[in-house]
Amino acid sequence: MKKLSSSVLSVLLWFFGGTVYFLLEVAYKYATGNPQRISWVMLVLAIVLTIPVERCGAQLPWSVPLWLQAAACALLVTGAELMVGCVVNLLFGMDIWDYSHLWGNLWGQVCPQFALLWFVLCFLFIPLFDWLRFAVEGGVRPCYGANAKDVNVWNI
Repeated sequence: MKKLSSSVLSVLLWFFGGTVYFLLEVAYKYATGNPQRISWVMLVLAIVLTIPVERCGAQLPWSVPLWLQAAACALLVTGAELMVGCVVNLLFGMDIWDYSHLWGNLWGQVCPQFALLWFVLCFLFIPLFDWLRFAVEGGVRPCYGANAKDVNVWNI
């Protein structure tokens, strides 16, 4: 039963994190005068990309530094954004996002500036998910870095 309740909590965290990110995206697009670029694709992608962010905190040993977890997640998010962007924006012409005006962009789908933003968001969301999981399930208090005990080592 604990495995089932843990799985339900993970799914709730994915939808929570994805929805929060999507609402940030909506606010950004309205603030920059591009509300026409708001799409359901962003909500689906946000929910899917929240999965590895939540799983980092739930599965990795506490000794893995938070910055390293956030960097790995940011790379994953950037890679997924590139793949999805190539399909929905370049292949299907949905024009949901376009970074072609930003320095260092790749085909207008990803850029270093947004990769850094993903790092910051992952750095914030990983502990948020860990603390929410701790508040619901109890167990060991979230802690990160070399001095942390490896109490949840690959708890699949």
